[in-house]
Amino acid sequence: MKLLKLKDVMAMTSLSKASVYRQMNDGKFPASVKIGPRSVAWVSSEIESWIEEKINLR
Repeated sequence: MKLLKLKDVMAMTSLSKASVYRQMNDGKFPASVKIGPRSVAWVSSEIESWIEEKINLR
């Protein structure tokens, strides 16, 4: 299992930082995992599944 930092998530999804957090707060994007006092990351397989879901909706 691999964890992705925000910069990597933004590059993979083409979403801005604000869009990532907005969609996450709306329950439309995978939640982050707290990995330190001031650091979060996302599970790569969850981001990949989210991308696949978007592709399948087209």
